[in-house]
Order: sequence, then C-alpha cells, then structure tokens
Amino acid sequence: MPYKTNVKPVQSVQHALELFEVFRTSEKKEEFGVTELSKTLGLHKNNVFRLLATLESRGYIEQNLNTENYRLGIGIFNLGQKFINKLGILKLSKPFMEKIVEKINESVYIGILREGSVIYLDIVEAPQTVRIVSRVGRDVPAYCTAIGKVQLAYASEEEINKIYMGARLRKYTENTITSLPVLKSHLRKIGEVDYAIDNEEFEEEVRCIAVPVKDYLGVPVSALSASGPASRMTDKKMYDEILPVLRKYAKEISKRLGYQG
Repeated sequence: MPYKTNVKPVQSVQHALELFEVFRTSEKKEEFGVTELSKTLGLHKNNVFRLLATLESRGYIEQNLNTENYRLGIGIFNLGQKFINKLGILKLSKPFMEKIVEKINESVYIGILREGSVIYLDIVEAPQTVRIVSRVGRDVPAYCTAIGKVQLAYASEEEINKIYMGARLRKYTENTITSLPVLKSHLRKIGEVDYAIDNEEFEEEVRCIAVPVKDYLGVPVSALSASGPASRMTDKKMYDEILPVLRKYAKEISKRLGYQG
C-alpha cells in the first residue's frame, strides 16, 4: 500500500521510532537510562519502560545488567544485515571496483571476515600480462591478509583473544606474523590509519593494500583490496596512487550502506 500523508500515525509505533532516533543521532552515547529517555522523548517514565520492555522482548533493545541502562539489541543489527543482503553488496560494489581497476591498473578484490578467516567474494582483474592467482572462493587466514587485518582492527581485544588465543598462527612466509602480542600491536596501528598492508605475508611476491567498507553503524561489513606482484606494488604506488583511490570508492560504497562518517 502506498504511503498516504493523511493517514494518522500509530502512536506507539511513532514513539518506538522516536526512541530509535535517540540512539541513531547520539554520536557519543550508546546507552540511555529510563529517566533520560523519558525527558528526551517527552513521555512518562512508565510509558518509556513499557516501550523498552516490548522492544527488549523482541531483541531490538537490550539492557546492560551492570549499568541498568538500555542499548540497541542484536535485532537491530540483524535487521540492518538483512537490508544489506537485500541491497546486494556485490551488485553494489562491482561498478566501483571496475572504476578502481581503470584508475590503478591492478586487480581489486572484495572480501568479508568470518571469525578468523577471509572469504574473497569477487575480483575485477586488471589487464596485466603478469597476474596473481585469484583468491575468489578461497578461505584464507585473516591475520596475514590485508582484507582480513583491516577488518580485524575493529574487533575488541576480547574478540581477538577468542579467535586466536591458544591457536597457532601458521607461518606462510618469512613476513607472516606468528605472535599474538605482535599481531595485536599491528592491528592497533592499522586501526589508527584505517588501511592495511599484506607485505608478502600470505604469498611470496604478492603485496596487497586494503581499506574497510562500513555499514550505517561504522562497522566494516567487507573490505576492498588491490593486489599485485611485489615488483609492481611498490610503496610509492600503494601509498600515493592506490590508497587514495581505494578510500574514495570504499567511501562511496559505505555511503550507500548508510554510513555517515
């Protein structure tokens, strides 16, 4: 049914949407108490409490048991992911990947992080006579790939420990990071600059540079990387020519996923 401006809105639904807007528009706070929400929304505390309880029962709001404040729940995340899936990250990204390849003349990947692994979803290959073997469809360790590291950089230390504590970081090349403390330090540096380099860490003679693609919460849902033979992927080329282009188009894709940063 098309939207009609003369239809009277359902008040309870309107209040719920206004509550979600409080969380969406807050730049610093992630949690709110009942009293604070009551004042912000102009509603009685009992009404706010019932509203929160209803949304909490469906997973759209959750309570922090330590602070007794409320925050967005996993239901909101799942809804956002459903939207992204419907939108089609591959279909959305493909034209931008093609533009990147036109500008940098190196192959471009898009990949996602699944716990400790990277899944390469698609590639646009550059028309070079010397190419690297495609990783599309492969399940590759995240800690030694640019696409993996730039997404791991957004994980908490607890999440990193959960993935790697007690696990052996396999040495693929002389440049592979095999120490968890070193990896954590490396990821912190990546988080500061918001890009990652694979300096022949998974495959010898292959270098990559990657930037994150973010959703409306500012969380990476995938990453773009440019890859090529180490002989072509010099520091100057990666930093001066490739990185600005990757960032530009990753930002364009992120905007279409609702990212406002």
